[in-house]
Amino acid sequence: MLKKIISTTAEDEYATSEEAATSESTAYEAAAPAVPDASAYQSYSDTSYSSAPAQMSKNILSSDVQIKGSLAFGEELLLDGIVEGEVNSESGHLTVGENARIKGEVKTRAVIVYGKIDGNITVTERCELKADAEIVGDIRAGTLSIEEGAAFMGQSSVGSAAVAKAKSGSGSSASSSSSSSSSSGSKSS
Repeated sequence: MLKKIISTTAEDEYATSEEAATSESTAYEAAAPAVPDASAYQSYSDTSYSSAPAQMSKNILSSDVQIKGSLAFGEELLLDGIVEGEVNSESGHLTVGENARIKGEVKTRAVIVYGKIDGNITVTERCELKADAEIVGDIRAGTLSIEEGAAFMGQSSVGSAAVAKAKSGSGSSASSSSSSSSSSGSKSS
């Protein structure tokens, strides 16, 4: 009988400590910073024009991240924070989240922009500016897509000649296919 009372008491104490741990973890989860929902953004592995392998490494820098200096990545990066410096990846796909602010050059294989970039963009494949994107700088890309509502102040060079010029490091901004100084609501592919 004494053994039964002791085990019942131990189980009750365990249940009480488990409830306390659950309420502590709930409080922590409520106070934790929001991590961007990666599923809210279009992924390059989900698109038909991607030549990337289906199993890409996806990296996320959330909205509470601030970086001063160069940032390099390998495959796929969702950036939703603030970067002051160059963002580089020869073979990577960059998604600039709606909370993201980049002040510096962006050089990648492909980019989708939902946020703000103050600097030149050079991509070897595709550059997409979504409805709320704000770009101040020149764009050199294999293809360029601008959704209605996007703000773009700069010049664009589109096509294989623009990409070749960008790779060779030519400083000329002369457009091989198209040029625009302010674009809002236009689309080119």
